[in-house]
Amino acid sequence: MRRSSAGLAALLLLTAGGLTGCSAEPPEDAVKAFLDGWRGGDLNDVGFVTASGGQIAAPEVLTGIRELYGDLAQQPLELSVAGDPKTSGDVAATPINLKWTLPGGVNWSYQSTVRTTKADSDGWRVIWEPAVLQPELAAGDKLRLRRVAAERAAIVDAGGKALIGPQPVVVIGVSPEKITDLAALQKDLAAAFKKAGVEVDMTDLKARVDAADPGAFLDLIALRRPVYNKIRSDVRPLPGTVFREETRQLAPTREFARALLGTVDAATKEDIQQRPDTLATGDLVGHGGLQQKYDAQLRGTPGLSVLISREAADGDAEQAPIFTSEPVDGKPIKVTLDTPTQNAADQALAAEKQPSSLVAIRISDGAVLATANGPDAGGVNTALTGQVPPGSTFKMVSAYGLLAGGTVKPDTVVDCPKTLNVDGREFKNSHDEALGKVQFHVDFAKSCNTAFASLAPKLGSAGLQEASAALGLGGQWDLGIEAYSGQVSDGGTATELAAATFGQGSTVVSPVAMAAATAAVAKGQFQPPKLVLEPAPAKAGSAGPQLDQTAVGALRDMMREVVTSGTGTALRGVAGKPVYGKTGTAEFQTGSEATHSWFIGYQGDVAFAVMVQQGGAGSEAAVPVVKRFLTNLNK
Repeated sequence: MRRSSAGLAALLLLTAGGLTGCSAEPPEDAVKAFLDGWRGGDLNDVGFVTASGGQIAAPEVLTGIRELYGDLAQQPLELSVAGDPKTSGDVAATPINLKWTLPGGVNWSYQSTVRTTKADSDGWRVIWEPAVLQPELAAGDKLRLRRVAAERAAIVDAGGKALIGPQPVVVIGVSPEKITDLAALQKDLAAAFKKAGVEVDMTDLKARVDAADPGAFLDLIALRRPVYNKIRSDVRPLPGTVFREETRQLAPTREFARALLGTVDAATKEDIQQRPDTLATGDLVGHGGLQQKYDAQLRGTPGLSVLISREAADGDAEQAPIFTSEPVDGKPIKVTLDTPTQNAADQALAAEKQPSSLVAIRISDGAVLATANGPDAGGVNTALTGQVPPGSTFKMVSAYGLLAGGTVKPDTVVDCPKTLNVDGREFKNSHDEALGKVQFHVDFAKSCNTAFASLAPKLGSAGLQEASAALGLGGQWDLGIEAYSGQVSDGGTATELAAATFGQGSTVVSPVAMAAATAAVAKGQFQPPKLVLEPAPAKAGSAGPQLDQTAVGALRDMMREVVTSGTGTALRGVAGKPVYGKTGTAEFQTGSEATHSWFIGYQGDVAFAVMVQQGGAGSEAAVPVVKRFLTNLNK
């Protein structure tokens, strides 16, 4: 028992010899002085005895309090007297209120008791015992703080099916008490992580180790089981490493829409510094993409448990929860991604060595079915946010403007010379090709730059802007995640207008913007692309007017000709319905021969845009990606 009758009897026989800070005032004054000194970190004006009647100095009491704090050492604590003391003989019991502010603003309030004893004429002394801090505490105990994780919600498809699911992972960490050589451990771990193809920032590991309790588990990284198995034999023997098996909600593969979805990982030092009120070491947090943007909604609100840690006779730590703040589970994010289409897109880019992007959109309603970036683009979402010249894929836009304006018809003869001079600037075709006097649909199918440049004055800057707007380029629409709708050249000079007609000059677009424009041609009306369904974006955009049906009908025929006899003939034998499209070769740096490779097109109810950075001509890199994509999609 903590408070034996023998101990209380001994208290009555104590004298003031060797003790300071006694008070001849009532017991409540001694308690007030104790609480004031506790708050200020100086108890020298307070007299103390132990529960067994022994002597104890004020600094020793202060040390005892701080040792009991444990994990709550840095948490604010408010102290106040809760009522009048109740006296029994020479012992008084005064109730006090304690109110902790725990991480995340969680309040933990409870009542404890400060006992005081009267030592004859020397007044009242505080009886020091761990139960003063919390009634269930005993000598040697420590308060421990544990996060009670909320159930992180999933990112789900339009039908409510999770795009991610439970996957076994192994959390690799270190325990300070097991480390024999921290520098060597960091070096060996870095080599193992490199072998696994992952990067782990361990620059603050020494500081974390120094600040942690000896037996703490300091998370470094969570690896999918297959990845962990690659380095298991490298990391298991390292002195200091510890491991924990968990199940986490992950995408089917590491590549699955990774830049869009983002990842869920242990909170970094920077995360915690930016959100100290909501995050703590060991919390899971979204990094990049939807997981980061909607982190608060997905992660919910974690709960907290305060436990008492004490050493048992066999040396094992026993923990008993004394307070719990229940977690609030997260809410799912609903998106339009389609798993088979996304898988086909990821697989199509997997073989591409250059940075590349693919966006697929359902024509009928504008739903984004896939957004992929490869190879291993990490968090770089060029598919949605890239700002690059569209090259000859923009001829789809210019051709629509020319056809809708009545300037040309598909069978109008438009010369395609090897070069064309516009106000002193020479324009040429890819590979110096010259088609001669051919019909406009052939100029389009064979992608003749000089033919389009020669038609620029007839299209005009106003026609260029009208056609672009009709197909949604540069428009106002919100996917619920960052995306770029494009910016079209103003065609302010003759040379700029000539360049803009075939996707050069100052025009820049993203793959998603070109996929949406292609879907508009296929549908006959621009439909704003949509990706996040819940929570719905505030400014999702609205559908455009019906396109000129004669012009768009002719344009579709011309896009089909690109595949049957033009620059995209490699797609003629692709499984499924007929493919319509346009290749593009985009110069992006003055004086450089390097070009981006593009292809935009549609098949059935799916429109798509592919861009391979520095991939050369459209037929050289983008078309093979499209072939792989459609082949996978139509299996």
